[in-house]
Amino acid sequence: MIVISPTELRAEQKKYLDLAEVEQVIVKRGTKLIELVVRDRSISDADIQEGLSLDEVRKQVHRHIDKKFKE
Repeated sequence: MIVISPTELRAEQKKYLDLAEVEQVIVKRGTKLIELVVRDRSISDADIQEGLSLDEVRKQVHRHIDKKFKE
């Protein structure tokens, strides 16, 4: 386990992100300890392709809001 400061993380970001894949890396921020966690990708390229664009989300939200206010 390695404990570093936020300043150290900013200065050597690639180093610590790579290290987090094989060793526990903790960032000590004040009295808090923040662990860098590496996970396998959970969103596939297909999920990204099938996802909604920001404009599509806005349209759906606006339709929903309009519908609620018309009731």
